Amino acid sequence: MKQAPTAPENDWRTSRRRHDREIVSLAVPAFGALVAEPLFVMADSAIVGHLGTPQLAGLGIAAPLLTTAVSIFVFLAYATTAAVSRRVGSGDLQAAIRQGMDGIWLALFLGAVVVAAVLPTAPWLVALFGASDTAAPYATTYLRISALGIPAMLVVLASTGVLRGLQNTRTPLYVAIAGFAANGVLNVGLVYGAGLGIAGSAWGTVIAQFGMAAVYLVVVVRGARRHHASLRPDLAGIRNSAQAGVPLLVRTLSLRAVLMIATAVAARLGDADIAAHQIILSLWSLMAFALDAIAIAGQAIIGRYLGADDAKGAKQACRRMVEWGIAFGVLLGVLVVAARPLFVPLFTGDHTVQHTLTPALLVVALIQPVAGVVFVLDGVLMGAGDGPYLARAMLVTLVVFAPVALLVPTFGGGLTALWWAMALMMVVRMLTLVWRARSGRWLVTGASR
Repeated sequence: MKQAPTAPENDWRTSRRRHDREIVSLAVPAFGALVAEPLFVMADSAIVGHLGTPQLAGLGIAAPLLTTAVSIFVFLAYATTAAVSRRVGSGDLQAAIRQGMDGIWLALFLGAVVVAAVLPTAPWLVALFGASDTAAPYATTYLRISALGIPAMLVVLASTGVLRGLQNTRTPLYVAIAGFAANGVLNVGLVYGAGLGIAGSAWGTVIAQFGMAAVYLVVVVRGARRHHASLRPDLAGIRNSAQAGVPLLVRTLSLRAVLMIATAVAARLGDADIAAHQIILSLWSLMAFALDAIAIAGQAIIGRYLGADDAKGAKQACRRMVEWGIAFGVLLGVLVVAARPLFVPLFTGDHTVQHTLTPALLVVALIQPVAGVVFVLDGVLMGAGDGPYLARAMLVTLVVFAPVALLVPTFGGGLTALWWAMALMMVVRMLTLVWRARSGRWLVTGASR
């Protein structure tokens, strides 16, 4: 006769099911919103591509510049999520929304600074990236017009952080889908209907971004009025939001440096290697969305538990999310290997590129479980407000990775060796994050860290 489960075993199963429901309810909509964001650039590329090669080349230079200018401020979402979720956990929704408003005001200030910097320097930035004489005017036009939407983009980041902190990832999903649809309609209408060319594509994106920001602001303002939270800028609160974001900015810049070094090394290896590297990076980004969705759930859930003075619940949730990360990492790795013969020809018909790509993809597949742990613990520590440690850990990772990657052309091994260096980078990140998670030093409870 089967023995009945003991009380601790029942408690463990109940706790696990509760964490699973929380993770799924937050991660699934977050994944949808993450996937929707890159569709903006894809839609622009598809529409502008029919205007001509110089226009598409111009977009190919301006779009990454714009994306970089916005992505370095992703801390507006991360830091806001952590701060707001702590207040939610403590039961003070008024303070939670007030904290979110500080992040939104900071986003508006930073957006204005970036616009003021990009508008006069747009031709220089385009030239720096080696634009041809035919593509440069289109790149400059697109960059200058699109830069006007940067304040809206940063407000979207901060507002997304507010809603995630409030344990709401569905609204960002709906706004992202609506924004993508509006962007497509506006682009077609302005590029072809109004005959504005690439400028119409830029204006369509700007209008869509401001529309998204407006929707977010309506949602946040309604929440502020419901809970009697002030909407006025608070200099002390804005300063605190900026201080909390600085370590995450350092972390993001260090990670960007890793990717830039890898791309620079791949370019030195030859045309086939850089082409294969770009294909792998595209695939890497797609898989990162799935793992990052769990990390986003981690930011919101961990912050709430710590705000509620429930260190035990936070630790249990962390353990369960790591299990999810490993499981999804294994699944993604298997999918990469199994589907390799199907998707590689979709990216390139060049047999040299395919031959270069194959062994490097096996390395990528092998490190996906490691990536699962890294993404999840990154989100957990962000939710705990442990930004200073994340900054230091990423700087250590950069210091280890840079010399190894830069020696790849000297010692040979090609693209596969470079991705073994990337694997080393991920292992170093995992070791630093696992050490921190096991130390328990991130388990700082209370409404603020």
